[in-house]
Amino acid sequence: MSPPDLLSTSVTRTDGVAVVSAAGEIDLSTASAFEAAIAEALAGDPTVLVIELSAVDFLASSGLRILVATQEKVSKSTQVAVVADRPATRRPIQLTDLDKVFSLYMSLDDALADVPTTAE
Repeated sequence: MSPPDLLSTSVTRTDGVAVVSAAGEIDLSTASAFEAAIAEALAGDPTVLVIELSAVDFLASSGLRILVATQEKVSKSTQVAVVADRPATRRPIQLTDLDKVFSLYMSLDDALADVPTTAE
């Protein structure tokens, strides 16, 4: 399987909230595609960025690095929330204490319910 086949991403925007959804594997071979999707979402200057990892089967250290770099890049302008409901994604985030760096949620609905929007 080639790297593009290992990860699919999409970006949606609503009321100042950008959601990056990823499915597949996030590792060294797919990290650039994951980073590109986050950059696309941030190009709209959202007040909230939700990174949805519910369909991710594997999250390597390169993916964790991207999450940290994203949080550091936007820490003053954009709130970052990560949805990780499976052991493959939630466990590495918790083991590295990254759940203390950004907000971690079990579902996209939970994340969206907890974040401010421009409509408020």
